[in-house]
Amino acid sequence: MLVLGYALAVLIGVTLGLLGGGGSILTVPVLVYVMHVDMKQAVPTSLVVVGLTSLVGAYHHWKAANVHLPAVAAFGPAAILGSLVGSQVALRVSGRLQLTIFAVVLVGASVRMLKGRGAPDAPATPSTRRPLALVALLGAGVGVLTGLVGVGGGFLYVPALTLAGGLDMKKAVGTSLALITLSSAAGIAGYLGRVPLDWQLIAIFTVLAFAGVALGSRLVRRASQQGLRRAFAVLMLVMGVLVLIRR
Repeated sequence: MLVLGYALAVLIGVTLGLLGGGGSILTVPVLVYVMHVDMKQAVPTSLVVVGLTSLVGAYHHWKAANVHLPAVAAFGPAAILGSLVGSQVALRVSGRLQLTIFAVVLVGASVRMLKGRGAPDAPATPSTRRPLALVALLGAGVGVLTGLVGVGGGFLYVPALTLAGGLDMKKAVGTSLALITLSSAAGIAGYLGRVPLDWQLIAIFTVLAFAGVALGSRLVRRASQQGLRRAFAVLMLVMGVLVLIRR
């Protein structure tokens, strides 16, 4: 099972680089159900792995001019604060509740995206972009989920960046990775010294995921925006249902 878990680490990296998220959708279930890590340890472990691999992915997207700094500045501070709050809440609730929230969020977001409401084919025009207060609220909400259940937030950042930020899908992917890096770092800070972590497992898992995220970041240039969105939604739906069944 350990070998399978490490093999899946490569797939997690590919998912992050290709879809701008989804790494934590796989990381948390793999840690809990394949590698038998307790949920309380799985969340911060996921944040370390996803945060570091997102950083690598964001770098590759930065070189391809797919990171939008104004959007990072708009969403980032609220996401950081929300992640810190979420990590503190996580320390006070049961692992079962965390898994339930994790699964419900994934299923809800996947259904929304499959119905065509998650990320439009065309970016929002300047007149339809959301006010800064709403952007900050969205960032804070995603940040809370990041700290609470170890979800990097790409499945929420990507549609938020297209709908509220007016970005096309590929720029939303790169910008999402930058935001995931920031919110994951904040969440980790909230757990350090409070939850024991297996740093050897984290190191091996992360190195393998690095290879995957570099590959995924290159493949995104050749993938259709509609295909990316649908693949993202199907992945979330499957994982959400499986977690609900197994929790």
